[in-house]
Amino acid sequence: MKSYNVCLKDTAKTFTKRLFYSLFDCEQEVTHEEYLCKTFSKILSKLEIENAEIIWNTFKTELSEIRRKLDLDAVAFEKNDPASHSLAEIYMAYPGFYAISIYRLSHALYKHGVYILPRMMSEYIHGITGVDIHPGATIGESFYIDHGTGIVIGETAIIGKNVKIYQGVTLGGISVSKDMASTKRHPTIEDNVCIYANATILGGDIVIGSGSTIGANVWITESVPENSLVTYQTEIKIRPKKNGIRK
Repeated sequence: MKSYNVCLKDTAKTFTKRLFYSLFDCEQEVTHEEYLCKTFSKILSKLEIENAEIIWNTFKTELSEIRRKLDLDAVAFEKNDPASHSLAEIYMAYPGFYAISIYRLSHALYKHGVYILPRMMSEYIHGITGVDIHPGATIGESFYIDHGTGIVIGETAIIGKNVKIYQGVTLGGISVSKDMASTKRHPTIEDNVCIYANATILGGDIVIGSGSTIGANVWITESVPENSLVTYQTEIKIRPKKNGIRK
């Protein structure tokens, strides 16, 4: 019976948290630097991935760009959420921002051909926030997630700049055979699109045109032109009660 290093899930959890802390807190960056380097090498060794030192050193040079993108994301949160009181609140207390942060870190590692660790990172944050973003997805600048619980973004999804997504949104794929794993299976969302709660958009050929608004609860399996409004309507009847009994 083959043995798997499932205990690495705990190691990856601590590594992910400390990496996040070091990205935004200068004191934590110094405190955790040695730990992060050694733990990264340990994880990749257990996963039988070579060149850990080269990958880590390259990844470190990318952290400033990741931080720049996350600062833009934080500004998008502050601009779009009337409930926010400060940027500090977003960095420290917003689950959507936490999810995006771990996505951007895991995505950078994913692009270096490190696949299992980014998936462990994304599953950790999924459990914390309810947001499931595959590290292979491509997401542009100033990305805003409101609430976040139940969001699913698939591996080959492409999201442009200044996109807003609300809770329960799925950017998914229509079921395909395993031999189509390398094909684009998830939708493309162009710039300045807003997708409201519980909308489901499926398919690798689907493009949501820039400037469009996708209403709540819609199910989309065909492309949407630029500057479109897509809504789902159902009849709701409100009737008065008589003697406390609804008729």
